[in-house]
Parts: sequence; C-alpha cells; structure tokens
Amino acid sequence: MAEDQGTDFELYRRPIKRDVFLATMEKVVPWEQLCKLVEPYYPKGVGGRPPVGLERMLRMYFVQHWFNLADVACEEALLDSTALRRFVGIDLGRERVPDGTTLLKFRRLLETHDLGARLFVKVSEVLQGRGLKIGTGTIVDATIIGAPSSTKNKDKARDPEMHQTRKGQQWYFGMKLHIGVDSQTGLTHSAVVTAANVHDKHALPDLLHGYEQRVYGDSAYASQKELMASKAPRRKTLPITA
Repeated sequence: MAEDQGTDFELYRRPIKRDVFLATMEKVVPWEQLCKLVEPYYPKGVGGRPPVGLERMLRMYFVQHWFNLADVACEEALLDSTALRRFVGIDLGRERVPDGTTLLKFRRLLETHDLGARLFVKVSEVLQGRGLKIGTGTIVDATIIGAPSSTKNKDKARDPEMHQTRKGQQWYFGMKLHIGVDSQTGLTHSAVVTAANVHDKHALPDLLHGYEQRVYGDSAYASQKELMASKAPRRKTLPITA
C-alpha cells in the first residue's frame, strides 16, 4: 500500500502501547464469529450502493469504544493514524475512511437489535476460553459519545434516541456508553448503551459479572453499595474507589 511505503524510512520508530494493544486484539478478537452475529441484520446492498464491509465496520466500532471516540472523532483518528487504518483495513490510496455518519448508522443498527452488548459478551467468552480469565475486580465507567445536534438534515430533526446532558459546565448531546472493565487485564467484559441523560448508576447491574471482590468507579456509583452487594454475592469486600 502507498501509505506503508513511507513508513519504511521510519527507522527509529518503535511500537507504542496502542500498537501492542491493537496487535493483541487482532489476534484474540473472534472477528469471524462477530460478523456471523451481526450479518443477519446488516444491509445487503441489493439494488443500491454496496455497504461498507461488515468486518471493517465492526473493527471501526471497537476502535471507537476502545479509544473513547465520538463518531466524527473516530473518522478523524483513522485519517490521522496509520496504525488504526492498518487495523481496520483501509488503504487511503484506494478508498475512503467510512465517515462519522456511516458509523452512526452502524451503531444505530446494533442498538436497534440489541447487538452491542452481545458483541462484548462474545469477545469476553472467547478471551476466557483462551485463558484470559476475568479477575476479581471490575472498573465501571461511563463515556458520553457525541451525536450531531443540528436539525439541518433530511428529517429536519435531532435523533430521537439521543439526549442532552450536562457535565460540569459543558452541555453534550448524544449517547452514553457504560462499560465494565477487568481491573487486572484491562479488557472490557460488559457494555450498555443508553441516551446521554441516563445516570451512570442505572446501568451498573448489567456491568458486574458477579464474582467481584472489588469495584472501582467514581462518585456516580458511590450510593449503590447495596445493589453491588446483591450482584456480587461472593464478595469479601466491595468498596467503591474513585
């Protein structure tokens, strides 16, 4: 590929943490199985413009969540990073990066059919099958993913599934991704998608796998000790740590 020819002269470049992480995910994520999960719902492009390849969109979707990127920011990251383009499978000499709107439509497809959480569960199952077991601690967190707030579109309206919320002194419009991450390996084992105005605590029951001895999170989860205790009966202690 044309873009890779230039990197041959980068004699002193060494892999960074992102490169190592992507190389690991390339090997362990069951891309073929994930494609089979989504394929029945994915557009076939009959009689119209062929859709972007399913595996490519899945890789872009995971990049978005792994690196906490809004739709447009994910598009721009792919334009900027050779490592991310290589992972997703894009050669800028031959094709364009799927834009933020394409990623937004793909996310909506996954949300409509409740596929997002199933994808993360499938990845977790495969990782555990390879010996990468879930540990005794879970880090819970929520991230706002922005969506276009403009009404200058075909429907002349905002996305009804997105909502406005305030964080600090800043207002945001979009969705919120809630994740449960293994505190030892850093791997995501659960995920829930809601509108941006849903409080972090409401997704907590679906983020715990039940074997935690500790849960780490910010003050948004501090009042949920009783709920956490009921979801993790094997706990010794279950503190919430900022």
